[in-house]
This record gives sequence, C-alpha cells and structure tokens, in this order.
Amino acid sequence: MKTRRIKDNIMNILICSSAIITTGVLIWIIGYVVLNGITKINISDISSQIIITIYIIGITLLISAPIGIFSAIYLVEYSKKGKFINFIRYTTECLASIPSIIFGLFGMILFVVILKFGWSILAGSVTLSIMVLPTIVRTTEEALKSVPDLYREASLGLGASKLRTVLYVVLPSAIPGILTAIILSIGRIVGETAAVYLTAGTVARLPSSVFDSGRTLSVHLYLLAKEEVSFDKAYATATVLIIIILFINLSTNKIARRLTRSKMEV
Repeated sequence: MKTRRIKDNIMNILICSSAIITTGVLIWIIGYVVLNGITKINISDISSQIIITIYIIGITLLISAPIGIFSAIYLVEYSKKGKFINFIRYTTECLASIPSIIFGLFGMILFVVILKFGWSILAGSVTLSIMVLPTIVRTTEEALKSVPDLYREASLGLGASKLRTVLYVVLPSAIPGILTAIILSIGRIVGETAAVYLTAGTVARLPSSVFDSGRTLSVHLYLLAKEEVSFDKAYATATVLIIIILFINLSTNKIARRLTRSKMEV
C-alpha cells in the first residue's frame, strides 16, 4: 500500500510538472513575441495581409468544412465496417501526415499550372482545403461517436427517419466537437506558409477577385524574417497573428459553451 502511494505521488508530480512546463513554454513564447512586437504594430502596413488572410480562411472553410463534416457523418452514421471504410480512415490519416511543402508543390502543379488558376487566392484556398480535411474529418468523427446511442435509438423509436435523426439529434449534440475541428483548421490555415507561398503568391495588395495573387500574414512574416532589417516588423506581424488566433479561439469556444448550455437547458 505504501509503495503504491509513493508511485501515485511520483506520477502526480510528473504529470503536474509536465503540465506546468508546457504552459510555461507557451506563455514564454507568446510573451516574448508580443513584448517585442506590440509597440511596433502598424495596422496600415499589414491591413491588406489581414484581409487576404481572412479571405483565405473563409474560402478554405467554405470548401473543406462541408466535405469534411459530411464525410464524417457517412463514416460514423451510414457506413458498415469493412476493408473499404478502414482504407478510407487509413488514407485520411496518411493525408494528415504529409508535409505541407508537398501540398504546396501539388497545388502549384495542379491548380496553378494545369488548371490555370495562376498564383491566386483560389489556388491557395483549394490547396489548404485538402490540407485541413483530415483534421475536420477525424475530429468531427470523434465528436459524432461521443453522442450516446440512446439519443439515436430514442429518435428512431419515435418514428423519425435516419436523416432527421442525424440532422436534428446527432449533429446538434456534436456541435462543440465540430467547432473544435473548425478551430484547429483555422489555426493551421493561419499559420501555413509553404503551401500558400507556392500557390497564392506574395503580392502585397488587396485582390480584386479570387483569381488574384495575395500575401497572407504568415507569408508576410516569412518574407520579413528573411530580411535582417525587418525583425521589428516581423515581430509586429507575429503579434497580430497571435491576437487573431486567440480571438478566433476564444470566440468559438464561447459559442460552443453557449450551445452546450442551451442544449442542457432544453
């Protein structure tokens, strides 16, 4: 009994220490970047990059979110276990492990050259859509699996069809998990550089259409970091990126909590 208590205490110390170290590293990185960049921010210098980043986030999610969510619904609610479904899950996991530079080369060859989109916001968004699909599919799949089967059985027992059960019972219960998938996808979209650099281009002006080239904040940060005289601007851009990501995460989490609370009240 005493030995087991000692082992439990050691494990608790290791777990708490790991959590403290992880949190400390995160705070240190964010604090270092923000302290060096907060006073150097000039919104007029990066306004076009902010707008282009928002454009790419919106178009990418508009393409990838429906495909990813519907794919997850099929895998969880309609598919039957077998080699084909296992193959789909395996390919999804493989797609998630491919380096972003490979996606960038693929997008440049297919969308920029073959399909003649040119270096454009559309080419970058479609490439990023392929990149974030595994995240949306796998996270949404886990969210759907977390919905108790009792909900489905009760709905079907009351005479609802399979489709109505999925749309009005399962999906609303899985919304917090689906929003988590969206958050993770936005984080990757905002932070991606290589794939966007090779497909969307580096033009630092507001686009007139989705077929125009555009420079996102992450690409702008990369180009500034290459110039030794632009470190202050690079820190400022990184600070804006952090603020945008934090704002999106906090807003989405707040929406998820409200939806969860309203569902529990009902």
